[in-house]
Amino acid sequence: MKDEDKAWTDWLDNFHSLYDSSNYSSALQSWMMRASHKLLERPFGENTEFRHVLEIGAGTGEHVKFVRHGFEKYVLTDQNPKTLAVAREKLGSLHSGKLEVEVQTGANISHPDNSFDRVIAAHVLEHIYPPHLAVKEWVRVIKDGGILSILIPTDPGMAWRLGRTLGPRRNAVARGLAYDYIMAREHVNSCVNLVAILRHYFPEGKGAWWPMAIPSVDANLFFAFHARINKKAG
Repeated sequence: MKDEDKAWTDWLDNFHSLYDSSNYSSALQSWMMRASHKLLERPFGENTEFRHVLEIGAGTGEHVKFVRHGFEKYVLTDQNPKTLAVAREKLGSLHSGKLEVEVQTGANISHPDNSFDRVIAAHVLEHIYPPHLAVKEWVRVIKDGGILSILIPTDPGMAWRLGRTLGPRRNAVARGLAYDYIMAREHVNSCVNLVAILRHYFPEGKGAWWPMAIPSVDANLFFAFHARINKKAG
Protein backbone atom coordinates (compact mmCIF):
# COMPACT_ATOMS: atom_id res chain seq x y z
CA MET A 1 0.00 0.00 0.00
CA LYS A 2 1.31 3.43 -0.98
CA ASP A 3 2.82 5.53 1.84
CA GLU A 4 2.10 2.85 4.46
CA ASP A 5 4.08 3.16 7.69
CA LYS A 6 7.00 0.83 8.29
CA ALA A 7 5.89 0.22 11.88
CA TRP A 8 2.62 -1.17 10.53
CA THR A 9 4.03 -3.21 7.65
CA ASP A 10 6.66 -4.74 9.93
CA TRP A 11 3.90 -5.79 12.32
CA LEU A 12 1.83 -7.34 9.54
CA ASP A 13 4.81 -9.12 8.01
CA ASN A 14 5.80 -10.67 11.33
CA PHE A 15 2.39 -11.13 12.93
CA HIS A 16 2.45 -14.90 12.47
CA SER A 17 5.64 -15.22 14.51
CA LEU A 18 4.76 -12.57 17.11
CA TYR A 19 1.16 -13.30 18.05
CA ASP A 20 1.60 -16.27 20.37
CA SER A 21 4.66 -14.83 22.08
CA SER A 22 2.93 -11.45 22.46
CA ASN A 23 -0.19 -12.92 24.07
CA TYR A 24 0.94 -16.14 25.77
CA SER A 25 4.52 -15.41 26.83
CA SER A 26 3.96 -14.88 30.56
CA ALA A 27 2.11 -17.24 32.91
CA LEU A 28 -0.43 -14.59 33.97
CA GLN A 29 -1.04 -13.31 30.47
CA SER A 30 -1.43 -16.84 29.11
CA TRP A 31 -3.86 -17.73 31.90
CA MET A 32 -6.05 -14.71 31.11
CA MET A 33 -6.11 -15.37 27.38
CA ARG A 34 -6.94 -19.03 27.88
CA ALA A 35 -9.67 -18.03 30.31
CA SER A 36 -11.24 -15.94 27.56
CA HIS A 37 -11.41 -18.93 25.21
CA LYS A 38 -12.90 -21.06 27.98
CA LEU A 39 -15.48 -18.34 28.62
CA LEU A 40 -16.70 -18.51 25.04
CA GLU A 41 -17.00 -22.32 25.15
CA ARG A 42 -18.61 -22.50 28.58
CA PRO A 43 -22.19 -23.11 27.32
CA PHE A 44 -21.28 -26.02 25.03
CA GLY A 45 -20.14 -29.27 26.60
CA GLU A 46 -19.33 -32.70 25.26
CA ASN A 47 -23.01 -33.61 24.91
CA THR A 48 -23.59 -30.76 22.43
CA GLU A 49 -22.92 -31.07 18.70
CA PHE A 50 -22.65 -28.59 15.84
CA ARG A 51 -21.99 -30.57 12.67
CA HIS A 52 -20.31 -27.84 10.62
CA VAL A 53 -18.37 -25.05 12.35
CA LEU A 54 -16.68 -21.99 10.87
CA GLU A 55 -14.12 -19.99 12.82
CA ILE A 56 -13.44 -16.45 11.60
CA GLY A 57 -9.97 -15.01 12.16
CA ALA A 58 -8.62 -18.24 13.61
CA GLY A 59 -5.05 -16.92 13.53
CA THR A 60 -2.58 -19.43 14.91
CA GLY A 61 -5.36 -21.85 15.87
CA GLU A 62 -5.55 -21.22 19.58
CA HIS A 63 -9.32 -21.29 20.08
CA VAL A 64 -10.19 -24.69 18.62
CA LYS A 65 -8.23 -26.39 21.40
CA PHE A 66 -10.90 -25.20 23.84
CA VAL A 67 -13.90 -26.43 21.84
CA ARG A 68 -15.55 -29.29 23.73
CA HIS A 69 -18.65 -29.97 21.65
CA GLY A 70 -18.77 -32.50 18.87
CA PHE A 71 -18.50 -31.65 15.17
CA GLU A 72 -17.97 -33.31 11.80
CA LYS A 73 -16.11 -30.41 10.19
CA TYR A 74 -14.38 -27.37 11.67
CA VAL A 75 -13.11 -24.77 9.20
CA LEU A 76 -10.42 -22.39 10.46
CA THR A 77 -10.18 -19.23 8.37
CA ASP A 78 -7.89 -16.23 8.46
CA GLN A 79 -6.81 -13.57 5.98
CA ASN A 80 -3.14 -14.21 6.77
CA PRO A 81 -1.81 -17.44 5.21
CA LYS A 82 1.31 -17.31 7.39
CA THR A 83 -0.70 -17.52 10.60
CA LEU A 84 -2.69 -20.42 9.19
CA ALA A 85 0.57 -22.21 8.44
CA VAL A 86 1.44 -21.82 12.12
CA ALA A 87 -2.00 -23.16 13.01
CA ARG A 88 -1.52 -26.25 10.83
CA GLU A 89 1.78 -27.04 12.48
CA LYS A 90 0.54 -26.33 15.99
CA LEU A 91 -2.68 -28.32 15.74
CA GLY A 92 -1.13 -31.31 14.00
CA SER A 93 -3.46 -34.31 14.13
CA LEU A 94 -5.91 -32.74 16.59
CA HIS A 95 -9.50 -33.89 15.90
CA SER A 96 -8.26 -36.54 13.44
CA GLY A 97 -8.93 -35.02 10.04
CA LYS A 98 -11.99 -32.97 10.95
CA LEU A 99 -10.14 -29.64 10.69
CA GLU A 100 -9.89 -27.64 7.48
CA VAL A 101 -7.91 -24.45 6.88
CA GLU A 102 -8.89 -21.70 4.43
CA VAL A 103 -7.60 -18.22 3.62
CA GLN A 104 -10.67 -15.99 4.03
CA THR A 105 -11.35 -12.44 5.16
CA GLY A 106 -13.75 -11.90 8.02
CA ALA A 107 -15.85 -9.47 6.00
CA ASN A 108 -16.35 -11.55 2.85
CA ILE A 109 -16.82 -15.30 3.22
CA SER A 110 -16.78 -17.47 0.11
CA HIS A 111 -19.23 -20.05 1.45
CA PRO A 112 -22.90 -20.26 0.41
CA ASP A 113 -25.77 -19.10 2.60
CA ASN A 114 -26.78 -21.43 5.43
CA SER A 115 -23.58 -23.50 5.37
CA PHE A 116 -22.69 -23.75 9.07
CA ASP A 117 -24.32 -24.73 12.34
CA ARG A 118 -22.03 -22.49 14.37
CA VAL A 119 -19.81 -19.52 13.53
CA ILE A 120 -17.09 -18.50 16.00
CA ALA A 121 -15.25 -15.18 16.07
CA ALA A 122 -12.83 -15.02 19.01
CA HIS A 123 -10.90 -11.75 19.37
CA VAL A 124 -11.89 -10.68 15.85
CA LEU A 125 -14.79 -8.21 15.73
CA GLU A 126 -12.79 -5.42 17.40
CA HIS A 127 -10.53 -5.46 14.31
CA ILE A 128 -13.11 -5.25 11.50
CA TYR A 129 -14.69 -2.05 10.21
CA PRO A 130 -17.55 -1.62 9.73
CA PRO A 131 -18.38 -4.30 12.30
CA HIS A 132 -22.13 -4.48 11.68
CA LEU A 133 -21.60 -5.55 8.07
CA ALA A 134 -19.21 -8.28 9.20
CA VAL A 135 -21.83 -9.58 11.63
CA LYS A 136 -24.41 -9.67 8.83
CA GLU A 137 -21.99 -11.63 6.66
CA TRP A 138 -21.43 -14.15 9.44
CA VAL A 139 -25.17 -14.56 9.92
CA ARG A 140 -25.56 -15.17 6.19
CA VAL A 141 -23.59 -18.42 6.33
CA ILE A 142 -25.27 -19.70 9.50
CA LYS A 143 -28.12 -22.17 9.16
CA ASP A 144 -31.52 -21.39 10.63
CA GLY A 145 -31.32 -22.25 14.31
CA GLY A 146 -27.52 -22.10 14.31
CA ILE A 147 -25.33 -20.22 16.77
CA LEU A 148 -23.16 -17.14 16.38
CA SER A 149 -20.46 -16.96 19.07
CA ILE A 150 -18.40 -13.80 19.54
CA LEU A 151 -15.60 -13.01 22.00
CA ILE A 152 -14.17 -9.50 22.38
CA PRO A 153 -11.83 -7.69 24.77
CA THR A 154 -13.24 -4.88 26.90
CA ASP A 155 -10.93 -2.32 25.30
CA PRO A 156 -10.85 0.60 26.24
CA GLY A 157 -12.14 -0.33 29.70
CA MET A 158 -10.03 0.43 32.75
CA ALA A 159 -9.20 -3.18 33.61
CA TRP A 160 -8.19 -3.89 30.02
CA ARG A 161 -5.98 -0.83 29.77
CA LEU A 162 -4.28 -1.66 33.06
CA GLY A 163 -3.70 -5.28 32.07
CA ARG A 164 -2.37 -4.26 28.68
CA THR A 165 0.09 -1.83 30.23
CA LEU A 166 1.41 -4.42 32.69
CA GLY A 167 1.75 -7.23 30.16
CA PRO A 168 1.53 -7.06 26.36
CA ARG A 169 2.63 -3.44 26.01
CA ARG A 170 5.81 -3.95 27.99
CA ASN A 171 6.71 -7.06 26.03
CA ALA A 172 5.99 -5.39 22.69
CA VAL A 173 8.02 -2.28 23.48
CA ALA A 174 10.92 -4.51 24.51
CA ARG A 175 10.76 -6.04 21.02
CA GLY A 176 10.90 -2.60 19.44
CA LEU A 177 7.25 -2.55 18.36
CA ALA A 178 5.23 0.68 18.27
CA TYR A 179 2.61 -0.94 20.49
CA ASP A 180 0.27 1.99 21.13
CA TYR A 181 0.19 2.87 17.44
CA ILE A 182 -0.37 -0.74 16.40
CA MET A 183 -3.21 -1.24 18.88
CA ALA A 184 -4.83 2.01 17.76
CA ARG A 185 -5.03 0.55 14.27
CA GLU A 186 -5.85 -3.01 15.32
CA HIS A 187 -8.66 -2.35 17.83
CA VAL A 188 -10.76 0.03 15.75
CA ASN A 189 -14.05 -0.85 17.50
CA SER A 190 -14.65 -0.26 21.21
CA CYS A 191 -16.27 -2.91 23.38
CA VAL A 192 -19.11 -0.53 24.29
CA ASN A 193 -20.00 0.01 20.64
CA LEU A 194 -19.75 -3.67 19.75
CA VAL A 195 -21.98 -4.72 22.64
CA ALA A 196 -24.55 -2.14 21.53
CA ILE A 197 -24.47 -3.50 17.98
CA LEU A 198 -24.84 -7.10 19.15
CA ARG A 199 -27.71 -6.22 21.49
CA HIS A 200 -29.44 -4.37 18.66
CA TYR A 201 -29.26 -7.24 16.19
CA PHE A 202 -29.77 -10.04 18.71
CA PRO A 203 -31.93 -8.83 21.65
CA GLU A 204 -32.38 -12.43 22.81
CA GLY A 205 -28.64 -13.13 22.76
CA LYS A 206 -26.80 -14.22 25.89
CA GLY A 207 -23.72 -12.38 27.14
CA ALA A 208 -21.13 -13.21 29.79
CA TRP A 209 -18.35 -11.10 31.31
CA TRP A 210 -15.00 -12.15 32.77
CA PRO A 211 -13.60 -12.11 35.42
CA MET A 212 -16.48 -10.30 37.18
CA ALA A 213 -20.10 -11.33 36.74
CA ILE A 214 -21.29 -7.73 36.66
CA PRO A 215 -21.93 -6.21 33.20
CA SER A 216 -19.16 -3.62 33.29
CA VAL A 217 -16.59 -2.77 30.63
CA ASP A 218 -14.30 -1.21 33.23
CA ALA A 219 -14.42 -4.11 35.71
CA ASN A 220 -13.79 -6.90 33.20
CA LEU A 221 -11.33 -8.06 30.57
CA PHE A 222 -13.54 -10.02 28.17
CA PHE A 223 -17.12 -10.27 26.92
CA ALA A 224 -18.59 -13.39 25.31
CA PHE A 225 -21.84 -13.38 23.35
CA HIS A 226 -23.99 -16.11 21.80
CA ALA A 227 -27.00 -15.63 19.55
CA ARG A 228 -29.30 -18.26 18.09
CA ILE A 229 -30.09 -17.29 14.51
CA ASN A 230 -33.78 -17.48 13.63
CA LYS A 231 -34.08 -16.84 9.91
CA LYS A 232 -37.63 -18.10 9.46
CA ALA A 233 -38.92 -15.33 11.71
CA GLY A 234 -37.42 -12.77 9.32
